Amino acid sequence: MENNTFTTTIYAQTPAARAFDYLRRLQNLDEWTLGSRMLTRIDDDTFMGTASGYQTMLCYHVRTLDHPRFAAIEWQCGYRYREYFKQYPVFVFPSQYADPNGREDGSYIHWISVIDPARRTEMIMQGIAAVHHYEGRGLKAAMERREGMTQPATGQYSVLADTMWVDAPLDMARELLADRTALGEWAPLFRTVDAAAGLFTDEYARPVQVEFTAAELGDYALIEQDFHYPGLNAVQRCPIVLIPSARAFGADAPGFLLHRLAFVRHDGTQAYGRTTSSELTAESMAIKRRLEARAGNVASFARGMSYRPDPAIAAEEIVAAPPDIFTPEFAADPYPHYRRMRDAYPLYFHAPTRSWILSRYDDVRLALTNPSFTTR
Repeated sequence: MENNTFTTTIYAQTPAARAFDYLRRLQNLDEWTLGSRMLTRIDDDTFMGTASGYQTMLCYHVRTLDHPRFAAIEWQCGYRYREYFKQYPVFVFPSQYADPNGREDGSYIHWISVIDPARRTEMIMQGIAAVHHYEGRGLKAAMERREGMTQPATGQYSVLADTMWVDAPLDMARELLADRTALGEWAPLFRTVDAAAGLFTDEYARPVQVEFTAAELGDYALIEQDFHYPGLNAVQRCPIVLIPSARAFGADAPGFLLHRLAFVRHDGTQAYGRTTSSELTAESMAIKRRLEARAGNVASFARGMSYRPDPAIAAEEIVAAPPDIFTPEFAADPYPHYRRMRDAYPLYFHAPTRSWILSRYDDVRLALTNPSFTTR
């Protein structure tokens, strides 16, 4: 598993449309997160607020990612308006997506958190798994309470997940993973019968009909891989999300994150398809090795599953938050802090005073002389 990436999945017994509407409204973060509280509205999709993993305020933004078979959004946050360094893609899969013939009417909600190694703190790395588990429980309860429930529901499926960094062009991966005739190159448990028609057998010679579909999902690429087992009257859906490294880690980061999912029966009775995350990991290694060799980046494979920034970039001092004007360090020598404010944080929200701070002369002059700026 890529060690800059964390995933959370919950099942909530609420229709997918209602789950999407709830997640789409940023103010609802106040109800179920550990420390994210929306304090100042910028517009309907953007707020300044506190954060679970930071002492400073963050700017939050939400946008919709359109797809015909499931709902998706992206939460974004950063220190400044429209300058977001963290993205959380969130997928709301209706129960019928996991089991087209099932009667369950709930939602499988899966979100991805990626942390730039150059920005992550020890507290975030040590606490993020516990916080996301805690918040997932809160989110499930918040939505199921709205359905009148007084105890948690259990879904019929679990969602397996695996993420791996690949040092190759994203378009190259999309081409390989959307091509069902190439399935045997990276998933050798499937044996080809008629690749052009999508006909394979599994490791027990059971027939499998394979359907792959590629689509754009905002800045991400999505490949839906469906494996139909006609002899078992069953289907396993295994969507893949390709996340550009430039979006996850910064403009200079090469390659992409290969994020794979698989729906598996929760009760442990499923005896076909992928049944453990380690099976996804093994296949992802084969995908990574093939793509990096094709891209001429053979040395990247030995460096492992996780993105690591260039040492020259990692060695630079990266300040994780704007200055706090009430600290003793600021009072003792404010001028280095003024310089950092002007260079990196010309406008930011100061949590203790719940006010905006401007630090560049032209901006301050404009705010003092232009009647458009007011505290009313």
